[in-house]
Amino acid sequence: MKIGELHIRWVGILIVSALAMINDGEGHMSDKPIWFHYFVSLCFTAVYWNGACSIIFFLRKKFPEIDRTKRRVLLSAAFIIVWMTVGGIPLKIIFNFVEVKDLLSLTEHVRYLPFNFIVASVVSLSYEAFYFFEKWKEQFTLNQQLKNQQIRTQYEVLQNQMSPHFLFNSLNTLTTIIPENADVAISFTERLSEVYRYILQNKDRELVSLKEEIDFVKSYLFLLRMRYPDNLTVDFKIDDRYLGLTIPPLTLQMLAENAIKHNVVSKAKPLHIDIYIENGRSVVVRNNLQKKNSLDRSTKTGLENIRKRYRILGQKEIDVITSASNFIVAVPLIDLLEERDLKFT
Repeated sequence: MKIGELHIRWVGILIVSALAMINDGEGHMSDKPIWFHYFVSLCFTAVYWNGACSIIFFLRKKFPEIDRTKRRVLLSAAFIIVWMTVGGIPLKIIFNFVEVKDLLSLTEHVRYLPFNFIVASVVSLSYEAFYFFEKWKEQFTLNQQLKNQQIRTQYEVLQNQMSPHFLFNSLNTLTTIIPENADVAISFTERLSEVYRYILQNKDRELVSLKEEIDFVKSYLFLLRMRYPDNLTVDFKIDDRYLGLTIPPLTLQMLAENAIKHNVVSKAKPLHIDIYIENGRSVVVRNNLQKKNSLDRSTKTGLENIRKRYRILGQKEIDVITSASNFIVAVPLIDLLEERDLKFT
């Protein structure tokens, strides 16, 4: 069984209760048996400790980011001091340690402030040190996962896009275009250069703006339309206000490539791809479904690659919907202003 904070807390409560009982010099229970003395000490320790933990855990949820550590520590120490001052009042009344009228006296509460301050500081800093270590370990794990996933992504992209097969097809198309239309050949060469430049420039980035990704996909699709001039159409419906949002690089390219790779693209069965924004939160790639009877060899990791990268980046999920006539993938857009704790570097 894994030992957690709750187990350690209650073991600590049992030990501290015994120490508090030994060091109690007020003589509240000098005429009581030792077991009763320990029981009372246990009640007070449990109330104070569990109350302090509730305060600490609440503030963690309220201010979870590492850059708010100072605020979290100061607030937890202040609230714990207050709790140490007033949290035990019901128990003091129950065990006849004080009378109700004595609670109106400021002296009754102030005399324990130095001790409460020390306890609150020690508890806050101890829990914060443990929390900081856990966050650091979590951040380190995420960094390693992202690096490993980036390696797989780079491998897949280089395999599919920069493979001899892809390059051969691109150059073969270029050779066909040159004698027919020199201007188109120049445009083709420029777009081919842009595709490779984008891949090389963004291979180490976790996120790119939607505008960058769309510009890249347009260049990539320009090359493909040279091979399928009348058989492939792509419609972009992206409002400018969403262009500053971000997604993992090559996401839209992988989805467009999958659509072309797994579907018939011919004059009799043209392929149409729609790329648009849905609910202001996702970018959707939809294509009409006309599966090939036989597929080229595929790594079958495109969608899974995207899915894993999203999980690592922000615990987000992509939506994949297959109907009788369409294949649809919706990937979340990431707003960096809202993802304040998304820091991998």
